[in-house]
Amino acid sequence: MSTASTKRARKKARAQARQQAERSEPAPDAPAWRDALELPESVWLYAGLAILLVAAILRIYALEMKPMHHDEGVNGFFLGNLLRQGIYKYDPANYHGPTLYYLTLPSVALLGLNTFAVRLVTALFGVATVGLMLYLRRYIGTVGALAAAALVAVSPGAVYYSRYFIHETLFVFCTVALVVAALRYRETGEALHLLLASAFTALMFATKETAFISIGVLILATAVAWGWVYATRRSELDTAGRNRGKSYVGKKFNGGETSAGAGAWRERFGNPVQVGLLLGAALALFVFVNILFYSSFFTNAKGVNDALETFKVWTKTGTSDFHKKDFNTYFWWLVQEELPVLVLATIGSAAALFARRKNRFAIFAGAWAFGTWLAYSLIPYKTPWLMLSFTVPMAVAGGHAVQLAYDWSQRAKVLRALTVGMLGFALAACVYQTVVLNFLEYDNDQYPYVYAHTRREYVQMMREVERLSERAGTGRKTAIAIATPDYWPMPWYLRDNSGVAYDQNVLPSYDANKTPIVIGKDDEKLPKLRSTLGTAYRQVGNLYPLRPGVNLVLFARADLVER
Repeated sequence: MSTASTKRARKKARAQARQQAERSEPAPDAPAWRDALELPESVWLYAGLAILLVAAILRIYALEMKPMHHDEGVNGFFLGNLLRQGIYKYDPANYHGPTLYYLTLPSVALLGLNTFAVRLVTALFGVATVGLMLYLRRYIGTVGALAAAALVAVSPGAVYYSRYFIHETLFVFCTVALVVAALRYRETGEALHLLLASAFTALMFATKETAFISIGVLILATAVAWGWVYATRRSELDTAGRNRGKSYVGKKFNGGETSAGAGAWRERFGNPVQVGLLLGAALALFVFVNILFYSSFFTNAKGVNDALETFKVWTKTGTSDFHKKDFNTYFWWLVQEELPVLVLATIGSAAALFARRKNRFAIFAGAWAFGTWLAYSLIPYKTPWLMLSFTVPMAVAGGHAVQLAYDWSQRAKVLRALTVGMLGFALAACVYQTVVLNFLEYDNDQYPYVYAHTRREYVQMMREVERLSERAGTGRKTAIAIATPDYWPMPWYLRDNSGVAYDQNVLPSYDANKTPIVIGKDDEKLPKLRSTLGTAYRQVGNLYPLRPGVNLVLFARADLVER
């Protein structure tokens, strides 16, 4: 039973740990960066703000420029139903978790149901992920944290998918937030941080079914970091003992933790009963958050059971042929789009493993990054947005490499110039690729991140549909027949049109007076569609590419088409 004196001692230990966590001193297990090597606090502050500003500009500027992707259109459809009808029911067979829709509700309620409003949410989570990199200052150093934040801020993929209304950016944010909260709990022993870690873990599972992969990798990465430090320190002790004619084999060794350190852990976290109660509360919070979202805030009890069913469904999806690609696909995509991050992460991870003074967190970051890459590479199902789950931790490992280079550069001006040049080149290359990808070639499928994306000509067709509807005098009530099964994200662009019929196949006949606009597909059914429409309709423009391999054709009542 705890006495008043032990409670006071534990409270004092936690307060001291919290004070240490709030200062810029190195965290436990991180090398003690020499004060002379640290940047002035004002430089840290302004540099961090500048990085966040760049991240925000790249993610928010011209946010509606890029056409909505097929998946964005589907997500927008669910969001629209939730906003207008208050209905959302989780479907484990085809779609990801519900958090994206509920977290977007405030944005669309304030700004309206439009492309900017829905993408703003993922863009802000993308900026927040950059901000979380700065919280790692005590683990990879001031310069390392700034470098990691900068790499994520200008990463082509991180920017591209922050400008996408899909689940991935939110999922990666929750993953990084879990790591930060767990680190803070280990430092301070405060219940709040463990509960935050539990909440973010729950949000991961409520966002995407792939959470079990990320959690598994995080656990293994933790084991690798602790095991590597233990093994290398034990080896060093044995070597030192042999050199002194002594043997350290069989002596108590716990990876650098002394018995006093173990006592400090007990003071920080409390006795076993208190720890057990706190773990129980964290587990209860995890379950509650998942039930809350999957039950659609207690309006769809079946959604809770479906949340468990999704893992069974995903094992089939993960091995399907639809997105099946070779094992080394992600490697070549990394080389093409994220080469600076890949190189720096490799250097940082290797340096963490073989450095004389071990940085346990840097080892963890490398195992996290490359472990996730390996896990996703082993799964046949591959899409480029999954790369965010390992490119972001790669930036952390890359930040560690920059910090080490910065430390070494203090020895000579030449090394200092090389360090600045290395980071400057990496960031410049990322900025160039980011600008080209996100603002110029955003629908060019020659780039890996542009994956079956909607072409900009499709938006031109939707604008033509709007002009024709106004010319018909019926506006958003104009009857529009969609005579093709390939139409997403059309429901998003026609979300305010009440006269749309998704026939998906060519009907025997169309009445031009009742249905003045028809959209078909350039395939083997197009001749039949032309014959069905006859002279009452005319084709508007040429072909309108929807995505690679899919071209749409627009027809309108003859009197609506300008000669």
